[in-house]
Amino acid sequence: MMQYMVSNMSNDTKKGIKPLRQKGLPGELRRALRDARKKRGWSQRELARHLGIAQRHVSGIESGKIVPRYDTLLELVRTLDYDLMMVPRALVPVVQSLVRDHGKNQPGEGEERSLYASGDDETTQEPRDEV
Repeated sequence: MMQYMVSNMSNDTKKGIKPLRQKGLPGELRRALRDARKKRGWSQRELARHLGIAQRHVSGIESGKIVPRYDTLLELVRTLDYDLMMVPRALVPVVQSLVRDHGKNQPGEGEERSLYASGDDETTQEPRDEV
């Protein structure tokens, strides 16, 4: 059975399906990681200490010379208080728009707000009587 899988994979490669091997993380992701690290006020050495890896490894990831394993990337992202998420390609523009809107400098940023409430609803509410 293993032989079948290997020969089937080589047939797929011949049909134009190439295995994807990144030479480095995409530049946009590397910049986002670096910016998140700097936003926390951390050097590469401090981030490396939090991750338990060498500073040169963080440098290699940020420069694109090193492609981290998935578990390393996940830990790095979570240490910077972010997360990785699979999003259907058709919804990527919607998610990007939500992230962009969240990042805008708005009053009350960081507070939880209802998805269905407009910005005016919060300011036009009448004060409630205290109990």
